[in-house]
Amino acid sequence: MMKENETLVTEFVLLGFTNNLELQVLLFLVFLGIYIITMVGNIGLIVLIWMNSHLHTPMYFFLGNLALADACISTTVTPKMLVSFITHNKMISIPECLVQFDFFAFSITTESFILAAMSYDRYVAICKPLLYPVVMTNRLCRQLSISSYVVSFLHSVFHVGLLFRLSFCHSNQIHHFFCDIMPLYKISCTDPSINVLMVFIFSGSIQVFIILSVVISYTCILFAILKKTSQKGRSKAFSTCGAHLFSVSLFFGSGLSTYVHPLSLHADNQDMMDSLFYTVIIPMLNPFIYSLRNKEVIETLRTVLKQIFPK
Repeated sequence: MMKENETLVTEFVLLGFTNNLELQVLLFLVFLGIYIITMVGNIGLIVLIWMNSHLHTPMYFFLGNLALADACISTTVTPKMLVSFITHNKMISIPECLVQFDFFAFSITTESFILAAMSYDRYVAICKPLLYPVVMTNRLCRQLSISSYVVSFLHSVFHVGLLFRLSFCHSNQIHHFFCDIMPLYKISCTDPSINVLMVFIFSGSIQVFIILSVVISYTCILFAILKKTSQKGRSKAFSTCGAHLFSVSLFFGSGLSTYVHPLSLHADNQDMMDSLFYTVIIPMLNPFIYSLRNKEVIETLRTVLKQIFPK
């Protein structure tokens, strides 16, 4: 990443949220608490789904994959941030920066596809209940899951590969709390127009495709729910789908504002707030959004707790 007669940048400085030492201690405690809750919530949800054979259904299969993606997103970003709060060392090497972004891009893209798969699963379950066992087979679920991981891997590697065409020679200060590509483009000595265009085309296309899939699925679901004569059936359907739709809205609302808008329109502080939402806050909230009103998960949790802490 260098050009002739230019000083080679070997490390970046992640400026993060603040240089105030007292505030950094407070932020460390806050984000440490969030990270612990995130990991306990997501890994706990995966364990509950694995332990209860009644939860070995397509809906919970995708929910387990979503929890795994959330845990990966949080782990990719938060531990490095916590270390910088304690050591006051905000340096990150270029290889470490690229690896962090690669894992982040892979995890965030995987989550996007899993959310789309979950919306399709709910569409089949509510709109075509008699065909549900025939359509949502174990084979199809595995294919959708594996395809999500493969496409996400290729997507992340593609953008990391494009970073090698850039040079960094003037500033090494990244106005962010982790190595995301948009802040990297801003400090590049090379014109990043091609990179920005590729982000707009590929990341934008993925998000638009997934959002359209979700919107179409839930439009069909809404009409199907309104046709139900049973009030109990309507309530159950709304309860099942409401949490998913809420999570999708939070996730894509913040993601679109970060990666689809032109680079020149970005403000550093707004970038960080948007990124904080889908890298730290949403992974913490998702296990609770999907579990608090889910009787099967709650019942499984009670059974496990009774086994661990018998009276």
